[in-house]
Amino acid sequence: MTCCGPNRRRVLAALAAIPILAAGPARAQAGSMIATDLEVVTITDTSVVLTWTTLALDPSGNPVPVDAGTRLHLAPADALAPARPCFEDPVRTPYHYAEVTGLEPGRTYRFEAWSDGVRATPALTVATHLPTSPECTGQFTTLAPPPGRLLRTLALSNDLHIGEQIAGLIMNGWPPGVEQEPGLPPYPELMLAAMLEDLRRPDRDVDHLLVAGDLTAEATPDQSADVRARLDSWGVADRDWFAVRGNHDRPHIGAEYAGCPTVADAEHHDCWGESFRPRGQLVDHRLGELRLLGLDTTMLDAAGGAIDPEQFTLLRELLTADPDRPTLVFGHHPVTWESALTNINGVNFVLNRPDALALQSLYSTIPGVFLHHAGHTHRNRRTAPDVPLNVEFLEVGAVKEYPGGYTLLRLYEGGYTANFYKTRAPDARRWSTRSRAEYLGLLPEYTLGTTADRNHAVHRDFSGLT
Repeated sequence: MTCCGPNRRRVLAALAAIPILAAGPARAQAGSMIATDLEVVTITDTSVVLTWTTLALDPSGNPVPVDAGTRLHLAPADALAPARPCFEDPVRTPYHYAEVTGLEPGRTYRFEAWSDGVRATPALTVATHLPTSPECTGQFTTLAPPPGRLLRTLALSNDLHIGEQIAGLIMNGWPPGVEQEPGLPPYPELMLAAMLEDLRRPDRDVDHLLVAGDLTAEATPDQSADVRARLDSWGVADRDWFAVRGNHDRPHIGAEYAGCPTVADAEHHDCWGESFRPRGQLVDHRLGELRLLGLDTTMLDAAGGAIDPEQFTLLRELLTADPDRPTLVFGHHPVTWESALTNINGVNFVLNRPDALALQSLYSTIPGVFLHHAGHTHRNRRTAPDVPLNVEFLEVGAVKEYPGGYTLLRLYEGGYTANFYKTRAPDARRWSTRSRAEYLGLLPEYTLGTTADRNHAVHRDFSGLT
């Protein structure tokens, strides 16, 4: 695939700078349609998922979404024959989602994505214009899965923000946010429903769901009860799904919270705790021989994170009592110094440095800990630990907005694979595309992550898991 030339770049840059306002058929100027925003989102050992958008200029010269066909051509990279059609969606849409299964593990394929005779090209994001990115090379290589049987599949998710009305605000109403279109469900509810429906489908085959914080926008009684009911409709709490608190779920001050239990500071009311669990509690569960530990890393009236001494003491006792047990830890705030330096909100946005270093020091003595899942940054990113550790620190993109999805962690006897998926429902794809306009159109630059951040395999000895 040839990446965008200078003229194409200028057109796409202009389109990317304008929020997408409406969907459906448009009275487009003849020949004006382009297929853009191409992303090779998910690459597993046997499948691939690509998404893109079709736009055209209306009579006023404004770019608008237009319905078009979805077709994907695919061929092994070493084959002499041209790539052949392997996927075609009979439903015309501006928001294209193509998933192909039955591929060979560890094999390189070349591809072409088409809509009504127009070939899809990537938007002007660094992640999709890296020299080795599939969007630029026109090739991808399926993962080589770890050896042994597939044991179980966990969905990692975070940042639902039920009750939120405007997406993309950082502080004081800036930068300009993005709102849902009239007549559609509020986007947090829509995106959560789309994820839960995805996880029910047999092609995802999910055993358990983890939610690493920010389940609500402001932890009001209604928001807390609403998100609890939605998760309960999917499965049984602390058996099928597990959740920890995020900074948006912390106790709040105000008359609207007065009916909820208070915390140590008598002015704070903990409505989230009434629907889930009290503040500062550690989640400790077993899935067969796998241990799940969920941390409450929230502080009162602060976006950054901390672990209170009582919770840390219990964490240390649990880990040191059984150090070799395969253990996945999840909490809202990222841990590493690399995350502190690379997130757009600064070093005080993540877990504070003393607690982060103490946690990593503890992990260095516990060989069973293999992954720490965090949210909060709304991005897909793997970061390096501050000390030598055989632990993956993984941040997962938000459910509520672009890229709008979850990561499937598939555990094998010989390790695991991690794959990020966008949600598939038509209205979810529509909102995900619309919310690309957040951060003055720079949201994809920050949150999509590289192909390897979203899709990778790790070898570990999980032969003792059931």
